[in-house]
Amino acid sequence: GKHTVNLDNKRADVRVKPFALEMGTKFELHVTVSGRKINISEVPKLSIPEDWMRDKLELAFYKSDQGGGGEVENVNYDKQSRTAVITFLKPG
Repeated sequence: GKHTVNLDNKRADVRVKPFALEMGTKFELHVTVSGRKINISEVPKLSIPEDWMRDKLELAFYKSDQGGGGEVENVNYDKQSRTAVITFLKPG
């Protein structure tokens, strides 16, 4: 419906319209943790380019509160074996 929003002592009339969001892909990873590296196995087969998968893996572990991640130095992903090694800048 219609809404009125106050912005810096000015009023703006806005109308809300729903829109569809693309569904993300959820997957489960099996992880072995050491000081600076995380070994990941059973990375799911997704129909996305390998560099996209590397980016997804990096984002999943970069400064992750749940996964104990941190700043990522390198992501080595092997599509054939469905494994990856994440190397962090600092151990932790």
